[in-house]
Amino acid sequence: MGSWPLDLTGLLAIAAGLGWASGIRLYATLFVVGLAGNLDWVSLPEGLRVLQHPWVLGASGLMLLVEFLADKVPWIDSLWDGVHSFIRIPAGAALAAMAFGGQGVEWQTAMGIVGGGLAAGAHFAKAGTRAAVNASPEPFSNLAVSFAEDSLVLFALWLMFAHPWLLLVLLAAFLALLVWLLPKVFRLLGRWRQAQRRA
Repeated sequence: MGSWPLDLTGLLAIAAGLGWASGIRLYATLFVVGLAGNLDWVSLPEGLRVLQHPWVLGASGLMLLVEFLADKVPWIDSLWDGVHSFIRIPAGAALAAMAFGGQGVEWQTAMGIVGGGLAAGAHFAKAGTRAAVNASPEPFSNLAVSFAEDSLVLFALWLMFAHPWLLLVLLAAFLALLVWLLPKVFRLLGRWRQAQRRA
């Protein structure tokens, strides 16, 4: 793919894309971006070059495998999501800030807030959706949603590298959809829990 220009638009797309993707697949995000940098497919910002170190790649690759398997098993995926409420959001904030590592503490702080917010939105949308899907008695919908999430994260990371403007537009649309959809998902979960208590 070659390196893409690290202008402000590119850096914003990297910060926002890493924040959002971390909220869904943190370890896949770390591994794919680190591997792309290690293989010289892309030129990472200086603050993110640690991701391409072999030890970091090994650790993120191992955790990618664990997460990939855990995410395919109904209810284990929700338990994994619950634990990662405390990991994905700060990691998304940290990665977004690291993307602006050479731009000054003001930019890093602002991007940390943006990255953390996108990670939180993506994480809670994912966790809520998966909890609702787990209410279905058959396992195939869970697998389909999990593989769709895998594909969506890989597509977003590719867009982050190849078409930063398009990724930024899509993330703005995601935020608008999230504001509209998330309250409905939580209401649906509340009704489902009440029905379970009555049963």
